[in-house]
Amino acid sequence: MAPESIESMIELVAFLGNPGREYTHNRHNTGRLLAEVLPFSKTLHWQQKYKGLYASMDGSTLQEYQKEMGVSAPVSSEEKPIPHKVHFLLPETYMNFSGDSVYAAASFCKIPLRNILVVHDELELPLGTAAYKFSGGLGGHNGLRSMKANFAIGDFWRLRIGIGRPPHTDVADWVLSDFSPDEKTVLTRVLDSCAQALMHTLVYGPESLLPEWNKKQL
Repeated sequence: MAPESIESMIELVAFLGNPGREYTHNRHNTGRLLAEVLPFSKTLHWQQKYKGLYASMDGSTLQEYQKEMGVSAPVSSEEKPIPHKVHFLLPETYMNFSGDSVYAAASFCKIPLRNILVVHDELELPLGTAAYKFSGGLGGHNGLRSMKANFAIGDFWRLRIGIGRPPHTDVADWVLSDFSPDEKTVLTRVLDSCAQALMHTLVYGPESLLPEWNKKQL
């Protein structure tokens, strides 16, 4: 599903997770882990704002990074005008209230909901896969529930990074546990691919990666 007759350009990317060192490598922090491997991550100036860590980058600078990476356009895609500024957010409200932070940033910066991309871990996808999705259900994800509670509807983009379901019934314990060494090896490859996909998204729009990224084996 995508916005009817509207091609989205992403203006705000929110990387969901929990703040604090004890949560850094948890499965639930997969969204925040992606922020760390973006090709421009070390150039971002993060500051405490909107109940989280906030940074921004000029659209022209993003285009330069995209060209330096040598990332080619998806088939039949046309480069679109990138927003004057792209905003990045690491909510520090903890996962269950992450929508509070995203709503504060979006309201102040006057960003339409359809131009927001939320990056999060996904139980319903196995480790080694990722998917783009617009709107739809919440899948029991507390971060997405918080988003809908704040915005009243769930019509935003999601980059879902698979962590798989646990071999037991304790989901809470699973998402708050760290990746094993073998899982980290797989996750590294996944995050690298997702970082490139995010660059595509910011330059060509999220629709350009569909249907290939409806469920992408990485």
